[in-house]
Amino acid sequence: MSNTPSIKLLLPAISPAAPGTLYEQIITGLKRIISEGLLEPDSALPSFRQLAGDLMVSVITVKRAYEELEREGIIYRRQGRGTFVAARGQDRSREVKIAQARSHLRNALREATEAGLSPTEIQQLFMQTLHPTAS
Repeated sequence: MSNTPSIKLLLPAISPAAPGTLYEQIITGLKRIISEGLLEPDSALPSFRQLAGDLMVSVITVKRAYEELEREGIIYRRQGRGTFVAARGQDRSREVKIAQARSHLRNALREATEAGLSPTEIQQLFMQTLHPTAS
């Protein structure tokens, strides 16, 4: 018997009312638990059907999420054996999250520049956001 809690318990609630599509929410949740080391390399993931049933989403939604994670090198599939966390899944998940953070920061920088803020004002805004209780 595995000591790892079920994926359903590790994932945040998946909801049509939450930001992003259902498959994006699954991707985000799996990246988080893999990057935090809650799933070790070569850990088996639930089948499409099992996870779809647990999360009450369609099999196609889970399949799409798994395909995206496989494309990013975070998980891998073995024909007839299942889906597993890749050996570098934790590193790849972290790298993807850092790339997304960079993208968000670039977008925030563009928005601040378009708002007419100077580089100094942007830097102050960033520090105020990073340390909201310091100001």
